[in-house]
Amino acid sequence: MKGVLLVNLGSPDSTDPKDVKKYLDEFLMDPRVIDVPFWLRSFIVRGIILNTRPKKSAEAYQKIWWDEGSPLIVISERLQKKIQEKTTVPVALAMRYGSMTLKKGLQELVDQGVDEILTIPLYPQFAMATTETIDVKVEELKNQFFPQLEITSLPAFYNKPEYIEVLSRSISEKLENVDYEHLLFSYHGVPERHIYKRDITKNHCKIDGSCCITPSPAHEFCYRHQCLKSTALVAEKLNLKPGTYSTSFQSRLGFDPWLKPPTDRTIERLGLEGTKKMAIVTPAFVSDCLETLEEIAMEGQEIFHEAGGKEFTVIPCLNDREDWAEVLTGWIDHWRIVNVKTAIA
Repeated sequence: MKGVLLVNLGSPDSTDPKDVKKYLDEFLMDPRVIDVPFWLRSFIVRGIILNTRPKKSAEAYQKIWWDEGSPLIVISERLQKKIQEKTTVPVALAMRYGSMTLKKGLQELVDQGVDEILTIPLYPQFAMATTETIDVKVEELKNQFFPQLEITSLPAFYNKPEYIEVLSRSISEKLENVDYEHLLFSYHGVPERHIYKRDITKNHCKIDGSCCITPSPAHEFCYRHQCLKSTALVAEKLNLKPGTYSTSFQSRLGFDPWLKPPTDRTIERLGLEGTKKMAIVTPAFVSDCLETLEEIAMEGQEIFHEAGGKEFTVIPCLNDREDWAEVLTGWIDHWRIVNVKTAIA
């Protein structure tokens, strides 16, 4: 019997600094998030970051927390419910970090008699710190607790027509009656070394402006290429004129080189250069969360206004849109009947 496990990032159980600290410890101690030796990662996270960051992050979560709980969790649950109503395949939900563990999600499906599972990492673009860490953790759990399971993972869908169609529609609907001068595509940032590490050719990725537009097998696991491709496909779909849109990367951590340009500085530059009306979309996230609701919608707007900007329009993530639920259901049902390799071909 087949079943599906939707997987998102996760969230603290509450906005209490103790819960936030527990969540951040699990998240930041992941070797695919901070990919340095354990002793150094432990020193950075537990010796430095967790001494100050939980209180600040807790305050940020308090700004965006809903009555029902964490926005990311609530939205993910709504999406799961909509998909379950559209398919006969059992659909469970889990988080990579936090109390809604992957083990619980797998167990929920096993308890329903499922022995073949499709995991759907809810990230359009592949990255070490998102899709890969989910796949690796699921494999560990399978080997340790669920050896009877056959598990496959949905590939990155950053360039799939159905996804681009829904993403483009969500943007055009939000901007239908909005006068804006520039549309910024802001993706979650990653260290440049992550790009080099996942270059399967070992010599293609240069991050010099040319490698991402030169065809290569490396693109299957290149986060930067996939982000730029998503932007290009949406721009083509919406007939955006050159110079009216751009791509940036948010959420830097530490002092190592990260993908450029940074979102906060891009927003500031646009304001200082005279842009008065801008819009921003965050295609690396399918669910609104701390990074979109606080870092972009609040901090980003403040930066823009301080730089002289006037109107700052934030485009919501796909969240539990009906057409997005239908796209995911279509992929699931195709996998149910055929296989995952052709589900989003």
